[in-house]
Amino acid sequence: MKTVAFTVRATEKQSIRWKQAADGVGHMEVGTWLAEAADRYLEAVARAGKLVPMGWRRAVFSVRLASGEMAPVSGSVSHPFAYYRGTDAGADRYSGFFTLVYYPSGRIIATLRSAAQCRSLASELARLWVRWGGSEPIEDPPAGH
Repeated sequence: MKTVAFTVRATEKQSIRWKQAADGVGHMEVGTWLAEAADRYLEAVARAGKLVPMGWRRAVFSVRLASGEMAPVSGSVSHPFAYYRGTDAGADRYSGFFTLVYYPSGRIIATLRSAAQCRSLASELARLWVRWGGSEPIEDPPAGH
C-alpha cells in the first residue's frame, strides 16, 4: 500500500485531547487515529448524501481523447477527478465546454457547459468513490463494448 504523510498543526489543548482519544481506542499514534477519524467523517458525509468537499488545484494531466490518444491538458485536479476547458477532441480555451476526467486513467466522464457543473458532478461521484473505499479504480470497458 502506498502511503503519504501530512503535517497537522494543533493547539496544546487539541494535542492533549487527540492523544487521549487515540489512546482510548487503542491507537499507538495520533496520526493513525486522525486518519481513521477523517475516513469515518468522509464515510458519514457520503452516507448522509452530502457532497464530498473537494479542494481543486491547477495542474497538467493526461486525458484519453476520443481519437484514443493520450494528450496532456491543463486544468484543475482534485483526486480522483480532474477537468479541463474543451471536449473529448482536446483542450480548447475558447470552447464553451468543460470536460470531467477520471484522473488516474485519464478517462473522460462527461462534457458539460461549465466548470461549476464539473465540480458538482465530481463531488457527487466522489461520494460514491468514498463509499467504495476510495480504492476501486473505474475501469474502461473492454474494447467493443
